[in-house]
Amino acid sequence: MTVAQPAGTVTFLFSDIESSTLLLQQLGAERYAAALDEHRALLQAAFDRHAGYVVDCEGDAFFVAFQSATDAVAAAGEAQQALAAHAWPEGHELRVRIGVHTGEPLLAPPKYVGIDIHRAARIMAAGHGGQVVLSQTSRDLLDERFEVRDLGEHRLKDLSAPQRLYQLLLEGLPSEFPALKSLYRTNLPVPATPFLGREKELAEVVAHLRAADSRLVTLTGPGGTGKTRLALQAAAEVSDDHPDGVFWVALAPLRDPHLALSQVAQALEVKEAPGQGIAATLTARLAGKRLLLLLDNAEHLLPGIASDLAVLRDGLPTLRLLVTSRERLQVTGEQTYAVPFLEQAEAVELFLARAAEVGTVLEPSTAVAELCARLDNLPLALELAAARTVVFSPEQLIDRLSQRLDLLKGPRDADPRQQTLRATIEWSHDLLANEEKQLFARLSIFTGGCTYEAAEQVCDADPDTLQSLIDKSLVRRRDTDLGPRYWMLETIREYAVEQMEESGDAEVRQLSHATHFLSLAEAAEPKLLKADRDLWFKRLDHEHANLRAAISWLHTTHRSELELQLVSELWRFWYLGGHLREGRRWLEDALASGGEQSVVRRIKAIHGAALLAHRMGDYSRTEVLAEEWLTLARQYEDSEGVATSLLALGLVAAERGEYERAEALDGEGAEIARKMGHREVLMMAMNNLGDTAMLQGNNDQARLLFQESVDLSCELNDEKHIAAGHVNLGTLALRDGRTDEARDLLSKGLERAHSLGDKEILIWCLESFAALAVSERKGEKAATLLAAVEVLREETGHARQASERQNDEQNQIVLSSELGEDRRAATRASAREMTLDDAINYALDRSEKM
Repeated sequence: MTVAQPAGTVTFLFSDIESSTLLLQQLGAERYAAALDEHRALLQAAFDRHAGYVVDCEGDAFFVAFQSATDAVAAAGEAQQALAAHAWPEGHELRVRIGVHTGEPLLAPPKYVGIDIHRAARIMAAGHGGQVVLSQTSRDLLDERFEVRDLGEHRLKDLSAPQRLYQLLLEGLPSEFPALKSLYRTNLPVPATPFLGREKELAEVVAHLRAADSRLVTLTGPGGTGKTRLALQAAAEVSDDHPDGVFWVALAPLRDPHLALSQVAQALEVKEAPGQGIAATLTARLAGKRLLLLLDNAEHLLPGIASDLAVLRDGLPTLRLLVTSRERLQVTGEQTYAVPFLEQAEAVELFLARAAEVGTVLEPSTAVAELCARLDNLPLALELAAARTVVFSPEQLIDRLSQRLDLLKGPRDADPRQQTLRATIEWSHDLLANEEKQLFARLSIFTGGCTYEAAEQVCDADPDTLQSLIDKSLVRRRDTDLGPRYWMLETIREYAVEQMEESGDAEVRQLSHATHFLSLAEAAEPKLLKADRDLWFKRLDHEHANLRAAISWLHTTHRSELELQLVSELWRFWYLGGHLREGRRWLEDALASGGEQSVVRRIKAIHGAALLAHRMGDYSRTEVLAEEWLTLARQYEDSEGVATSLLALGLVAAERGEYERAEALDGEGAEIARKMGHREVLMMAMNNLGDTAMLQGNNDQARLLFQESVDLSCELNDEKHIAAGHVNLGTLALRDGRTDEARDLLSKGLERAHSLGDKEILIWCLESFAALAVSERKGEKAATLLAAVEVLREETGHARQASERQNDEQNQIVLSSELGEDRRAATRASAREMTLDDAINYALDRSEKM
């Protein structure tokens, strides 16, 4: 049957046989070949009945195009019913998975070009034998004849944005299947373009990652060879081997190799544990987890990063590392894979596909092949040239590129691919209009990308010029939950940085960049204790690389006042966000930088450095900083600063067990706060005095002090301290044996802290609920809640304070006696898998242990 090739809106169907290799082994070659022929005949008949155009039929797979979605889905359903009704060899029925997707591809007779083909293939690959999976676009074109089930949103292994998928329900056939084989627990970015070619290289990298003795794999090669894109696809392909997640860590924004592990922790949402160090925190938090980390663009951090990664690898036997770098790391056990340039046919396919994406439909030709060869079949060079097909034909591109490539031949021992890439970027740059060249250079000021507002304010960007750079593949756009961000591939950014330095405009833009991010930090700082703090934390997280770059530039150029101003606005972000070591280092560097510094800014920076040191358990340094803080506050006649620094010194004394000194310091701070009307400081002073009284067993005095703190927090409408006050009063009630009152107060504190999303107070609440469970002889519940607290501490980096250590020691003694070590260990392992919401509901007796 002859069917015309569908055009316009086309629905694609992909199918293959599940576990075909195993079936071949079981049936033998002759019987399998016969079964394969029968399978082809059944499917071909179904496709023919609905005007299916067979694009390809190779091995056990079909690729078919239909002019309508209803025809495609009807053919898929009939094919599955025919397969189910067929008499296969006993115990060896063929189970076929089918994926259907609708799009508007470009015709390249007798085939198609476009991302929709790859999307359809990936939808099929996510399914199971006997299942028909549909995309949203196909499902929306169906009528009431077809019954489907919504399978939710899924990220496919083509690394596209989440897709909503559906299952076709067929009468008389199974409707229940395992979960789709899609990506989960991942932050792998959505690439700008689909993955093309590289089948051989992809298979080889995947084999390296799956080898038993291969714990660290490094993809090497010059910029532009496609290391990152190959690594991303390989990571997606092996995601099923790593049930605890596959995570991408961008190293290009970093300039300090010692921040690499902090970047890893940020990608994994792991907060540094006080007094432990980031390497030890990661090792403890990830112990036993089967993870893959993709560390992208490591070369500029060598050799410093190599030893850190080796320590991480050696401390975590179930962790695998995939690294991209222009050179190998040179550590023991490293497996290196030199990423080759594309094969000629793959280069042509990539060039044609990228040209099609900008609206230029080209046929394979001698000129296209010659152009690809002239570009050494380098992926990035091909993409840049393809972006120019809107204006130039392949023949014109050859003429214009040839002279540039010949002129820019580098030293004889230089990598020719790197010469070609640089020449291609330079040629693309030379074709820009003056305003495009200017914006291109200025955008290199950003590390890790930027928002449009930032580009507008720092670089004088306008929408048309920015869009033009995107169209020419020199700038890329990616969508985030906070809106679009604009960024450059690192190889292109390196060239743009050179242009910026040559322009004489660099210092002006650097200062503008630092000023812009100072304004962001100033806007965010007061919001970090408000109800919408999650949004502001997220904004600062997105800009962390730019903030680091701004601080570093201010420090190296000795702009100490601006540097101190910026770090003093960020200390709460570092403190609450768990960036303890990094934040403390930036603050200490700024404080030590000398130069003209305002006393107000210095006091604020010391405040942050002291609290970070306290949270990390460095009480000696906390004391030194708090003493300087107190001295400056007195000199400046800053009564609030005097009172608050006295409270900081009181915290240190309480941690050391110097209770009389703690009471004297907190009492003096409280007196100043009461006299001067600093009610927030007075509230904290009463809380600290209550803690010290409770540590000494003076429960009646502690209750009066805590109640005054709660009353003040209610007057101030301070939800955080209201919740903390309920926990403190509930803990006292529990110590006095008033369990009903304790449960009521702790429940109020827990629900309020949960609504605020305040994990610090949630830790206190859940620990107090564990103590309540201990008092009621509910050992398993107590052990479960303590394990949930353990996870929260690891995530937030929250150190145990003296009162918490006291409570924990008492709980552990009782649990060891009641449960025994084996039962405690089993309960702990199970409880660590609970979500935070599960733990809260369990504490409140709203559910059984999950």
